[in-house]
Amino acid sequence: MAKRELVIVTGMSGAGKRVAMDALEDIGFYSVDNLPPQMLASFWEMVAEDPAFQHAAVMIDLRSQKFFKDLSGIMQNLLKKADRNYDLKLIYIDASDETLVARYKETRRQHPLSGDKGTLWGIQQEREQLASIREMATEIIHTDELAARKLKQLIVSKYGDQEAQHNLFNVQVMSFGFKYGMPVDADLVVDVRFLPNPYYLKALRDLTGIDQAVSDYIWDNQDAKEFYQLELEQVKWLLPRYKAEGKTTLTIAFGCTGGQHRSVAFAHQLANDLKANWKVNEYHRDIERRREGSTRA
Repeated sequence: MAKRELVIVTGMSGAGKRVAMDALEDIGFYSVDNLPPQMLASFWEMVAEDPAFQHAAVMIDLRSQKFFKDLSGIMQNLLKKADRNYDLKLIYIDASDETLVARYKETRRQHPLSGDKGTLWGIQQEREQLASIREMATEIIHTDELAARKLKQLIVSKYGDQEAQHNLFNVQVMSFGFKYGMPVDADLVVDVRFLPNPYYLKALRDLTGIDQAVSDYIWDNQDAKEFYQLELEQVKWLLPRYKAEGKTTLTIAFGCTGGQHRSVAFAHQLANDLKANWKVNEYHRDIERRREGSTRA
């Protein structure tokens, strides 16, 4: 049985703790933000009793500063209790004073300790307060040269298993009807209304693009086959690049007039062709929305 895992994320304000926590949550960690250190032991006991939670992540920072001084002793106690079934990690996210000052200027936010003495003074005070915690860290990550997406990729590669990393990027393949409006969440929209419409064949009118008769009709068309191959190659080329950019979901939407025949056939085929290498969800938004007497799909 794999070890239960508790990851504590702390470090300098503005260094990227929120990005690290988002990455851990994306790969399946049960996550809690800004937990007072005194509650850490009881939180872990509660989580450890539930077999549904194998991995938990907690972010602790100076927003709970009046409690923060106790974190060092609490961490030492947790480390003593850790055994072969319990894996405790402390990730310290750090950056240089110059980088942190620049980030605060960019975001126009105030450092939690700056008061009336300025950002740099607040950063230096925080660094002093965190010195003992930094020494206990199992991993220190410097983010001066790391963009947010690079930090996220680093966390995923270090703390996500193979399945979690595979599931982190999802491909949503959908069909829709233009007459019902464009899907607002689509990243790529493909219009297949240039192809012959099965709606005008009485035998196919009440079927959908998933039905074999409609599918045969669509794929017997040479233009449909050639166009689909062009789209397939484009999508295969794009997917690893979207994933490398840090995107977690890519929605590809095929549209025809009513979302019943042509778009459904294309979306269904693409979903089947991508499933071997990607996590794919297939969705047909308007497949059942037929308007009596005037629906064209």
